[in-house]
Amino acid sequence: MTRGALVWDPLVRIFHWTLATACVLNLWVLESGEEWHRWIGYYAAGAVVVRILWGFVGTPYARFSSFWPTPRRLLFYLRALLRGEHPYYVGHNPLGGLMILALMGLVLALGISGWMMGLDRYWGEAWLEELHGLFANTLMVLILIHIAVVVLYSLLGSENLIKAMITGRKDEHR
Repeated sequence: MTRGALVWDPLVRIFHWTLATACVLNLWVLESGEEWHRWIGYYAAGAVVVRILWGFVGTPYARFSSFWPTPRRLLFYLRALLRGEHPYYVGHNPLGGLMILALMGLVLALGISGWMMGLDRYWGEAWLEELHGLFANTLMVLILIHIAVVVLYSLLGSENLIKAMITGRKDEHR
C-alpha cells in the first residue's frame, strides 16, 4: 500500500521532469540558435501554457489558488522562518510558489523572445539577443537555487521533495 498524500498529479510531474530536461538541454547542452534548441524552446513555452491552464482547472494542489504567493502568505511564512519555525504545507510553501511562478515566467519570456529573434522584424537585433541571454542566465541561476533548496530541504527537512516529485506522494508530516 502506498503511503502519503497524493500531491503531484501525473500532469504536474510530467511537466516538471520534461521541462527540467528541456532546460538542461537548452541551457547547458545544445548550441543557441540550433534547430533543436528552437524546437525544445517552443516545447518548453507550450508546456508552461498547458501548466498555466492546469493551474486553474487541475487537481487541488496543482491549482494556483492553493499556493499563490500573496504578500500575506509570504510575510507569514518568512516571519515563521525568522522565528526558527518551519510551517508545513502539503503543497508548495509560499516561497516555493514564488519560485514556480518565476521559473515559468522566465521560460515563457525565453520562448517569446526566441520566437521573436526568428522574425524578419527582429532578426539580428542586439537588444533582443541580449534580453534573451539575460532571461537564460537568470533562469540558470534560479534553477540552481531551486535544486539547492530542494536538496537541502530533502536532506535536512522532514520530507523528501525529490521522491515526492517522482512518486507524486508526500509522506505524512512528522
